[in-house]
Amino acid sequence: MWNDAARAQKIMRDRQNLDDSLSSFRRLEQDLSDNAELIELGELEDDADVIAEAEAALKKLCRIAQKREVETLLSGEADGNDAFVEIHAGAGGTESQDWAQMLMRMYLRWAESRGYKAEVIGTSPGEEAGIKSATLLLSGVNAYGWLKTESGVHRLVRISPFDSNARRHTSFASVWIFPVIDDAIEIEVDEKDVRIDTYRASGAGGQHVNTTDSAVRITHLPTGIVVQCQNERSQHKNKATAWSMLRARLYEAELQRREEEAQAQAEAKTEIGWGHQIRSYVLQPYQMVKDLRTGVESSNPTATLDGDIDTFIEAALAQRVHGGGGAEVKDLD
Repeated sequence: MWNDAARAQKIMRDRQNLDDSLSSFRRLEQDLSDNAELIELGELEDDADVIAEAEAALKKLCRIAQKREVETLLSGEADGNDAFVEIHAGAGGTESQDWAQMLMRMYLRWAESRGYKAEVIGTSPGEEAGIKSATLLLSGVNAYGWLKTESGVHRLVRISPFDSNARRHTSFASVWIFPVIDDAIEIEVDEKDVRIDTYRASGAGGQHVNTTDSAVRITHLPTGIVVQCQNERSQHKNKATAWSMLRARLYEAELQRREEEAQAQAEAKTEIGWGHQIRSYVLQPYQMVKDLRTGVESSNPTATLDGDIDTFIEAALAQRVHGGGGAEVKDLD
């Protein structure tokens, strides 16, 4: 422990995660017991208010318990790791680029609600509004495990704010999730298989404009995977981050290859790729968000786009583990 600071930090982090899980379970157990006793007391005293208060607390506990149950599904090799989130606007110019920026905000708000650290690694701005692409780094317990089912194409239907005739438009953007690879997962990359390019980072200009070729792009020649980073002024730091992103992309590609092989004979197999929508967000002519894999719906797209996506994530995780035609959504009332 004393001779290896990095290993010591990881052990202490793992210990803290286990301690948090046990403490959470013990709190649930104690709260369940306390509220059951309150109901008994309310029945003895014929106190409807006490009974109603305890029942409301039990419903809240039920929701918490369901979240803890979903957390037990996060048992993959990299589920506990931090996550890269890549967002790319689809065809459609300004409409799709604005939609890509809305998705970036949604994931940043989701990370904030969970207490995760969020960092924008790089963005490519749109011509008029929005972004062409963005890469985020979300750091926190089980970040990749929670987000891994968000990979796919997201579809938006709305009255365009950029159309003077106020016509309804459909926009697409893709989201891809990759785990940050730590030393426990070995990914070997032969340097002769990569091409490294440096270029000047884009910026808004002014006295702080970057005047050196600090941005780094790495191309993995055998697979065609390209990653880039321009977040730091230091080329060395950008290169290190780009290498980390490349290893994450290669690891995710290997995971996907294994999953495709394992499910090759399954009728319910769904490919993740451009043109395959996982979720639709409809703002006009009605209000609805629907996950096309699980059937889970919400009539409050404003809350969803503000980062309230846990219901969709939990159902997708349950479906991935249990398979079949969708996850059960329980009516707690």
